Amino acid sequence: MQNIPSVDLRDFLSGDPERKQKFVNEIGKAYEDIGFVALKGHFLDDELVGDLYAEVRNFFNLPVETKEKYEIPGIGGQRGYVSFGKEHAKGRKAGDLKEFWHFGQYLDESSKRQGEYPDNVEVNELPKFNSVGKEAYQMLEKTGVYVLRALAIYLGLDEFYFDKYVLEGNSILRPIHYPPITEEPKDAVRAAAHGDINLITLLMGAQGKGLQVQNHNGEWIDAIAEPDELVINVGDMLSRHTNNRLKSTIHQVVNPPKELWGTSRYSIPFFMHPVSEMKLDCLENCIDANHPKLYDDITAGDFLHERLVDLGLIKK
Repeated sequence: MQNIPSVDLRDFLSGDPERKQKFVNEIGKAYEDIGFVALKGHFLDDELVGDLYAEVRNFFNLPVETKEKYEIPGIGGQRGYVSFGKEHAKGRKAGDLKEFWHFGQYLDESSKRQGEYPDNVEVNELPKFNSVGKEAYQMLEKTGVYVLRALAIYLGLDEFYFDKYVLEGNSILRPIHYPPITEEPKDAVRAAAHGDINLITLLMGAQGKGLQVQNHNGEWIDAIAEPDELVINVGDMLSRHTNNRLKSTIHQVVNPPKELWGTSRYSIPFFMHPVSEMKLDCLENCIDANHPKLYDDITAGDFLHERLVDLGLIKK
């Protein structure tokens, strides 16, 4: 496969059983084949996308000492600012050439999960930054719920199987700034080859070259979406839960050609995580004589902790 398949969520939402099943079949097959799709018909409108990018640029343009006020110690980078070069891919020591911010789950005051997650961090210098971030978070979460409903049908599960795990889940919205490259990187790229930790990732900002996906032949494919599309991929948690039936695909963000080193790149992934107690045990209907169980049983919370240690965000 040389291209990322494109699907339209409006088919799933149409009320027409044939269109709904068409979407289920298309996204399920794509996730079995390569683990990535480009998705139209999501819940982010152009105005919200424009406002979010404007606020993200405003934040990363703040002085370094201002941004560093929002780097919260002791929480493994789960909320607020994470400074340049802090995170590295699993198995690598060189820090990625990026800085980023984390928005996390928004809970009602009555939620039984109050206190389970770190609080979101308010940026005093930018009055719209947090409200725009919250709205984008909730629209991406809503989109992800419907994608998971389609995948549940494809896997032969109840359509709403994933709802109870992802509503109030530990999902993260991560605006990323890849600053201009000022000197020849020794052993670093903007984001080294990796698989995502979570169930699915919904990515804004894949309109230009940079993001690459590895197909089954080991070839790197440019993943370039249309302006109205999100790129959505399977993460390691969902791959594990489906006994690798749905593929968590290795991907990377490569450095641009030298003539473009002076430019910033922004991308905004939404990492959809379940609640910590979700069991990621391989689903029984994904195990048979030809597909023996590949993974040990583990909860989402324990798996996430292991991976944050691997990434250097939590110290052993």
